[in-house]
Amino acid sequence: MSTQNEKAELFRKLHHGPEILVLPNVWDCASARIVEETGFPAIATSSAGVAYSLGYPDQERIPQDQMLAAVKRIAGCVRVPVTADLESGYHDIAKTTEALVDSGAVGLNLEDKEHGDNSSTLADIGRQIEKIASVRRTADGMGVKVVINARTDVYLAQIGDPATRFERACERLRAYRDAGADCAFLPGLVDEHTIGRMVETLKFPLNILATANAPSVARLEDLGVARVSVGSGMMRATMGLTRRIAEELKHDGTYSRMLDGPISYADANRLLENR
Repeated sequence: MSTQNEKAELFRKLHHGPEILVLPNVWDCASARIVEETGFPAIATSSAGVAYSLGYPDQERIPQDQMLAAVKRIAGCVRVPVTADLESGYHDIAKTTEALVDSGAVGLNLEDKEHGDNSSTLADIGRQIEKIASVRRTADGMGVKVVINARTDVYLAQIGDPATRFERACERLRAYRDAGADCAFLPGLVDEHTIGRMVETLKFPLNILATANAPSVARLEDLGVARVSVGSGMMRATMGLTRRIAEELKHDGTYSRMLDGPISYADANRLLENR
């Protein structure tokens, strides 16, 4: 069994090739075990997916202790490294980092979008730099080298003048890198030319979110992207399937969608027994 630091070092190395790191985002032990069994070398959690599974909307509406408890369960049920989406840190970044290390996870996403009534506002760069530095100090003090994926929502929230968006994103991500981040996350960026330009400009591992209109994994690898994740996509696809099954049961009284490709009862039990 690998130690937490061995997992952290492996996870860091996966950001530097030779292949792009593909991270499906999970929300519970069952989804985590499915991803691990499929052969992925690491797993990410989805903040939205975990929140939805526990009865909360996304954007830090879930209590910090419930989010970290879910991360701990997920990290404890797989052998591969786990990184957690911890939104903007849940108000007390040092406490959040301590709970992350205690969970057994070895990395985190940390975003710079403010939550609350004005969710289109980006955090002050100086405050975000201090958050990242605090994560690094706290984890180092606990003897674990966590992998920090620093996210900016400049593109996702389409904040500011489009003509200066690239420069604003670069400014933020360079500052986050210098504060101790290991990877830069730019959700909402799907244009191939801009992605390639960002890779060349930053010269730093770049994470792209797989969404509609995003390039394929193979094309992202060609462009030099280090990491691709799916966010809440798998969880929402599962919710969509559940809705279609429910609608068929309600309106047609038939079960075809439920019977189309499920994991067998025996396989589901085996999946969670053999870990």
